[in-house]
This record gives sequence, structure tokens and C-alpha cells, in this order.
Amino acid sequence: MAIDEATQGLLAQLAEMAPQQLHEMTPAQAREFTASLNEQTAPGPEMHGVRDTRVHVSGGTVPVRILTPTDHPRGVVVWFHGGGWVIGGIDEAETVGWTMAARTDCVVVLVGYRKAPEFRYPTAVDDAWAALQWTFSHLDDLVGGLAPVIVGGDSAGGNLAAVVAQRAARRGGPSPSLQVLVYPVTDCDLATTSYQDPENQLLLSRDSMVWFWDHYAPEPATRLHPDASPIRGDFLKLPPAVILTAEHDVLRDEGELYATRLLKARVPVRHRRFPGQMHGFFTMIGALPGADAGMDYVVGAIDAQLTGATADAG
Repeated sequence: MAIDEATQGLLAQLAEMAPQQLHEMTPAQAREFTASLNEQTAPGPEMHGVRDTRVHVSGGTVPVRILTPTDHPRGVVVWFHGGGWVIGGIDEAETVGWTMAARTDCVVVLVGYRKAPEFRYPTAVDDAWAALQWTFSHLDDLVGGLAPVIVGGDSAGGNLAAVVAQRAARRGGPSPSLQVLVYPVTDCDLATTSYQDPENQLLLSRDSMVWFWDHYAPEPATRLHPDASPIRGDFLKLPPAVILTAEHDVLRDEGELYATRLLKARVPVRHRRFPGQMHGFFTMIGALPGADAGMDYVVGAIDAQLTGATADAG
């Protein structure tokens, strides 16, 4: 089906606001434009507590924002924002984080990993890994004791979530109990059917993904590493996954192939393709009805995981 009316209207507004296509901007221009869009976002639900701290990483520290919805949270969600490893940040992810925290009764840790091109691959991966390890070692402070840790993210953040879930399984250390992958980047293949479909060249296009990959991992051989393209990694002993894809998204096929590969490795998977939606819909809370549907799906999956209920695969 075609993109829904709300998405069509939003795209028309963005076309008037954007001075040029994303792949025609410099990283600084793209970040400035993204930040200006965030200024129009409505504040999230009231939190019991919000605090910023920093996590030590190789070469320095990175910021994290801790959103605590209640006195007795049920778990922790470590969330990596999208933006092609180049744009976005904690502030832009705050509405998603606040909404998820309020609706799941989980602490949400928003991670401000370092971005390309100033910090190329694998810096974002190493920062994401450090933030996950920090979370496991600070559960007493975050939730008062042992609790499930969920890892998730959208787009490039979904890539990082998938990568650190694989790394945790490989290394045999503390592992997330669930991975939430929202239209994730799972491969560097730019020739899939969804990449080539003209109807999918919307908020995210093939040209913009070329731009992102060129900034993040400019060497083609580097992109083939499982820490860059997790679909090329090991699927053994991975935690259950929740995967959302959008009908009109260049990343649709690789996200759905990732779900298939997980299922073949006997990893429990919930997957839903959201019809009439484009890449980015999940984060547009208050602007697109599809965002509410996407959040409902993720919240339901997290609740099922925390309560031990059998999750619907659809």
C-alpha cells in the first residue's frame, strides 16, 4: 500500500523545511537540521527521576541519560539512537526514551555514543558495548538489584543493539534478555529489492545510506565485518528479538532477512512489518499514528518478556 496520509503530510512539511537532500549536506548541516526538528517535539511523560552521567570508554567518556519512571522499575532498557552513526543524539531520542520508560516501567538508559566521521567504525560499537557493560555493573544503582536488561535501538541504533547482543553471546558474559531492533541496519548490501524500489526513496534513501556508510566505514572491506554488518555474524545463543520493519524503507529487506536468520538459528523472534510506513516512523511520536502503533508493539513485547508470557509472533 502507499504511504499513509499522515506520512505524506509530514514529508511535504519536511520538504519545505530542508534546504537540500540529506546526502547533499555536510554532517554539521545535517546535525543542525535534525536538532531543529527536535525542538518541535512535545515533552515526554513525567519521570520519577532524570539524570545525566558519563561512561568511561577507550579514549575518554560518553554521556548517558538515565530515565527512571517509578520507585520500583521492572528492568532496564539500554537504547541506542538512530541517525546513520552520523547524526542524532540523546536529546533527539528523549521522547522515545521517556515514552518507553513510562509505558514499560523500566529505566531507560539513552547512550550518546561518538559519531562519524569524527569517530569512525568501530568507535560507536565499542561505546555501545561499554555502555551495556556499565549498565550490568550498575544495576544496584539503577534498579536496586538484579533485573532484566534489554538492549534496543532504531536504524543505526538497531545495528549497534544487534552487534552488542552478538558480542555478549560470543564472550559469554552478561547477556541482554531481549533485543529490540527497530528497522535496523543489518548489512552493507545496497542492492536489495527494497533499496532499489523508487517508492522507498523517502526520508531515508539509498543515496543517504551511501552517505552514512561512507562517513562511518569508508573502507568497503571493513563493512563486511559482523560488528558492522551483524547479518554476517554468529546467531548462536542470542537473546529473543523484537524486529520492526517499515513497508516503504530501503532497510526493510535486510531487517526481515535478519529475523529469518534468527529464526533459523532457533532464536525466538517477534516481527511485524508496518504497512504504509516509512523509515523513521517509530520515533515520530505525536506526529504519525504509526509511531503509536509501533510503540504499542514494542511495549507489548517487553511486557511479555518481563512477565514470561508467550509472545505473539505477529
